[in-house]
Amino acid sequence: MDFLIHNATFRLLKEPEPTTPHEPGIYRVVLDAPAIDRTVTVLIQADAPNRRGKGGRPRAESPANSECDGDSGASVDPDGARTESRKDEQGTPQQAKKKKGSPSPLVGQLIWMIRGDIIRLAKERVVQKLQIEREVHVFASPQSEAEKDPDQREYEKRVLAMAGFLDVKKMQESILVHESLGGLVKQATENAAVSRPFVYKQWSTLCRFGFIESSLRTGYRNCGAPGKNRPVIPGVRKKAGRLTVKQRINRAFGRDYSPEQPGMSIEWAAAIRAADKLIPEPKPKWSKRCTLIVSSAFVGKGKQVDGKIELIKPEMGAYPNDRQIQRALTKGKSRLQLLLERTTKRHFNSSLRGLIARNWQGVPGPGSQWAIDSTVGDIYLRSSFNRAWIIGRPIVYIIVDIWSTAVVGFYVCLTGPSWNTAKVSLFNSSADPALLGETWGYQPILTLDPQPSLCYELMCDRGEYLSEGARQTAMKLIPHTGIAMPYRGDLKGLAEVLHRIEKDAQFLFVPGAMDFRRQELELRRVDPNDSVLTLPEYVQFLHDLFAEYNLAACRRHRVDAHMFAAGCQPSPAGLWRMGFEMGIGFRRQIEEADLVTELLPRRTGRVRRDCVRFLKNDYSSEEVKAAHWTAIARNFGGWDVPVYHYPGTMGRIWTPNSGGSGLLRLKLSAESKVAPEASYEELMDVLAMETMAQPGVKHANKMHAIDFLARRTALIDQAKVLTAEAIARATGKAPSFTEARLFEVAATRGAEVSESKTADELRDESFRQHEAMMDSLLASANQGDDSDD
Repeated sequence: MDFLIHNATFRLLKEPEPTTPHEPGIYRVVLDAPAIDRTVTVLIQADAPNRRGKGGRPRAESPANSECDGDSGASVDPDGARTESRKDEQGTPQQAKKKKGSPSPLVGQLIWMIRGDIIRLAKERVVQKLQIEREVHVFASPQSEAEKDPDQREYEKRVLAMAGFLDVKKMQESILVHESLGGLVKQATENAAVSRPFVYKQWSTLCRFGFIESSLRTGYRNCGAPGKNRPVIPGVRKKAGRLTVKQRINRAFGRDYSPEQPGMSIEWAAAIRAADKLIPEPKPKWSKRCTLIVSSAFVGKGKQVDGKIELIKPEMGAYPNDRQIQRALTKGKSRLQLLLERTTKRHFNSSLRGLIARNWQGVPGPGSQWAIDSTVGDIYLRSSFNRAWIIGRPIVYIIVDIWSTAVVGFYVCLTGPSWNTAKVSLFNSSADPALLGETWGYQPILTLDPQPSLCYELMCDRGEYLSEGARQTAMKLIPHTGIAMPYRGDLKGLAEVLHRIEKDAQFLFVPGAMDFRRQELELRRVDPNDSVLTLPEYVQFLHDLFAEYNLAACRRHRVDAHMFAAGCQPSPAGLWRMGFEMGIGFRRQIEEADLVTELLPRRTGRVRRDCVRFLKNDYSSEEVKAAHWTAIARNFGGWDVPVYHYPGTMGRIWTPNSGGSGLLRLKLSAESKVAPEASYEELMDVLAMETMAQPGVKHANKMHAIDFLARRTALIDQAKVLTAEAIARATGKAPSFTEARLFEVAATRGAEVSESKTADELRDESFRQHEAMMDSLLASANQGDDSDD
């Protein structure tokens, strides 16, 4: 029998025909001696306790009130407790005092039971094993002896006194040899300097709660009925609590010391709860909440003014104060219930509820599930065309692998969020890192091995992802797409956390960065003029930041003993590599042409006689030159071609190969109007500014044309007048054209040159020009002869 062991408890039921002299109740085993067929127990609780009266004749009942105890003014509760009532000098009944109930009777008398009878009764289901759950209370660990509270000192005193009773061997020896506990009681009084009643009381405690040290812990924490309501009952119970300083002074001088603010009554508490139910959830702050309750439940008077009824404000002491209202509404409620009152169900489920799972649970391995999220960067950027221009705050996309928590891709743009920009971030996560580094102008840091490819399932928000374009892309490249419920960003909290890491890393480090989550107003304010980074520089900054995160972020909580023994590095990159080494990663081959055509924006370009023109910029490649696209366009006219471009930079475009398969990669020529590092959004901004400035430019050009036309007209008019005057004054024979030309040249050459010398020089110059022309014709003829041969 497993319940016939030391400290075990069992229950003895009442037999129809008693076969043992033992009283039904709950017993605790002190000693089990199979050798002598005896089991020593103590009765700790009887099923029908016999109450012994005080003796004497029964108390007579009052005919007026059967509950009153004659003329003494005492009443008897159903449980036997007596309540005394008294009257003051005027005969007004005062506060009733309920007599303190008597303590639990001591137990611990040793009962020698026949072991065979207990076994027989157990087979007949009269004896049942009983498991008793006790309240657990733990003391705070004190740093020194002076810091111990009185409860701890009393507990140590009890343990010292009952050390002999807690020693099982010593106690059993005393019972078997002496058949009593007298020797242990004497030893306890001598060792701990305590009285015999103290020892017997602690022995009763051990019998009730078990023969272990924790049963001796004090219960002083329950003294004074903590948490018991003490409402004010007029004429019966006054306001509980200590008197105020003003009341104590008035009492000392014999004056009335009634409280200015009455205590909480049952009527007030009911009115507060009823008024609070009318306030919808989420509840406002306590100050406003208390004001609404007082205005609705404790304003009971009004007056008529100019035909309208105006409410009269209650007087002092006629309504509860804020502390009383708050206590009435929080009494008996847990902190979680109070929290639910102040927020909505959706906000609680998304931000305040307890965590019920891990985001990587159920994910097979790296590459299987990604999460994408976008946010507005807390930083101002400058233009790549002119650093004096501020282009505002960028949009940052982050794609993270759920299983390994590694950042597999990101994208920074100036427009969005939309599905078009989200597709570019997917392109960045799957494209060749060398291509991205060349596009943005930085040296890529390869942190993930093997290189990521498109995932099996993509988790994203609603909005821009609920579109026809997103559905078509998902059907072609991504087998499954998981869209979060509205306003439930917590379902992909890992991406939200990475945005916080990104912003915390740049705050107070990058000029122009800000943090709107901070409450310090002086840290939230930022001057956009302090910003220094351009879009390509900010992309490089984030690339280095996420590379450091993949290599150095601590993931020791994700690495178990087997993974650590296999050499797994506790970082996102280490988890990524371990997943593929164990064969649980997901990768698939997707050609670059498919990524470009499905994920990058499509526009229209023009093949011209000198280049392929896109957004007023020239592009070319060796394949285009070999196919003689420009020659065909020059001789037979240009044509439009589809163009796929990377919005981050204008350095390259892709167009279908009309003479073969795949795509042609065209690079920006050096004679173009834009630098390769400029982004598509920045170029569009400049083109828009140029378009807006066209009316002003045309107006200025027109004004200049008018000014110069007036100057030329005035010059011609003046020349006409002077010519007419010269012709009118001229006499005699006029020189020929040749002679007049010689005179003009000689005049411009200076006075030392004569007309005859000037004429000779002009003839020599004409001869040299004639000889040069003839030599050129002869050389051309010789080349023609060589080609004919």
